[in-house]
Amino acid sequence: MTSVLYDAPGPRARRRNVLLSVLFAVLMAALLWWVWRALDDKGQLKWALWQPFTTADAWNTYLLPGLWGTLKAAALSVVIALPLGAVLGIARLSDHRWVRVPVGAVVEFFRSIPVLLLMLFANELYAQSSNIASEDRPLYAVVTGLVLYNASVLAEVVRAGVLALPKGQTEAAYAIGLRKGQTMTSILLPQSVTVMLPAIVSQLVVIVKDTALGGVMISYAELLSARSTLAANYANVIPSFIVVAVIFIILNFTLTSFASWLEGRLRRGKKTTGAVLSPNDATIAGTAATGAGGGVA
Repeated sequence: MTSVLYDAPGPRARRRNVLLSVLFAVLMAALLWWVWRALDDKGQLKWALWQPFTTADAWNTYLLPGLWGTLKAAALSVVIALPLGAVLGIARLSDHRWVRVPVGAVVEFFRSIPVLLLMLFANELYAQSSNIASEDRPLYAVVTGLVLYNASVLAEVVRAGVLALPKGQTEAAYAIGLRKGQTMTSILLPQSVTVMLPAIVSQLVVIVKDTALGGVMISYAELLSARSTLAANYANVIPSFIVVAVIFIILNFTLTSFASWLEGRLRRGKKTTGAVLSPNDATIAGTAATGAGGGVA
């Protein structure tokens, strides 16, 4: 099958693709075998190192509390960063320069600072100028750093998603008498959600992973810091890294799978029913639209 964007491969191209696929599979198998042998030679595959993960003590004492810390920080950051990013993104599209320019400066400022530096700064700020308890301060610092950085990134995602829509959408809204605020909330944002969703989900995955920075630098009790405590008690560094990596993979895969399902549902919901209006129906619809436009105006 041939189209403007794609030419069906011929016999030689198909043979070449099969050969490359087989070569890649062989190389991947060789790499996995080398990793397996290296771990086995170092004694990292002994059952004694993996046996703690089959007991409730390792999970209840270390991994599950660390997982709860990761999910709590990520959930709080998402709940705050998503609406804040939407507000900042919409403000960057304002016609008023006194709104657009300061918001743009704030967004560019926090996008340019590493999230780890934001966490360290927030932790020190809370220590010096607030009454937050020392045991709660790491959570506040992690959430603050994640919110400031990811809200600024999501603001650009929202702005790009709205600008990606055809200009005819805005012109049609203005033609029936909608104001800019009504156009944004009723027309542009609902349609741009499908366009923005993959980028938003990618940023949510980043939030989940970046919670580990708080455990490394400011002693926040999240999954990766819990792993280090577990490894110190059971002397199983490599197995603990592998188990925690699998947990992160499951978390992020679940998140992206849900987002893919939601995106597909949104796209199916926006499809037309395929019904064809008769001339009388079209006349009635046009009269109703004109009446609605006159009412808004």
